[in-house]
Amino acid sequence: MIRPATLDDIPAIARVHVDSWRTTYRGIVPDQYLDQMSYEQSEARWQKWLAIKGNYHHIFVAQDQTGEVIGFANGGAERTQLPTCWGEVYAIYILQAYQRQGYGRQLAGAIASQLKQSGFASTLVWALINNPACKFYQALGGQPIRQQRINIGGKDLIEIAFGWADIQVLIDKALVQKNTNDRPIQN
Repeated sequence: MIRPATLDDIPAIARVHVDSWRTTYRGIVPDQYLDQMSYEQSEARWQKWLAIKGNYHHIFVAQDQTGEVIGFANGGAERTQLPTCWGEVYAIYILQAYQRQGYGRQLAGAIASQLKQSGFASTLVWALINNPACKFYQALGGQPIRQQRINIGGKDLIEIAFGWADIQVLIDKALVQKNTNDRPIQN
C-alpha cells in the first residue's frame, strides 16, 4: 500500500533512510560517513520535512502486507533553480529486502502524480552516478539532463539528474507493472 506519510511514520522513515543509505551507498560514499548516520538525526530532519505545508513538498510511504513501512518517496519544487515548471523527486528509498518488487514504481507514480496535481509539468531526480537506481530511472523514461559535483563525507562525487520534460511519461511508466503482461498496478 502507498499512502501519504504522517507524523507517526517519522521513526520508520528515518530507519528506511539510514538503512537504505548504508546498503545502497556502501563502496560509493565513505564508510565513516555511513557509519555515523543515526536514526535520531534522521528523525529530526524528517520532523522538519513533514512540517512543511502546502503544495511544494510531499512524502509517501510504502507498506508491506503487515503494515510495516518499508519505503518512502518525497518530492516538491526543484531545488537548483531550473525553470519553475520543474518539480523534483527528492528521494525514493526502499529497504533492500523489498527492492525489485514494484514498490519503487508505485512510489514514483504516487509522488509524480502529486507533483502534477501541484502544478509541475516536468520533473527530475538526482542520483549518484554509481547508484544502481540510475537504471531504474532510465527504465521509467528518465533522460540524463545535467551533472554536478557534490561532496559527501569528504569525498567528491558526481550526481546526475534524470529528467522527464513531460511528467505524465513518468506517471504512465511508473503505473505499468514490470511483468510479462505489462498490466496496470493495482493498489
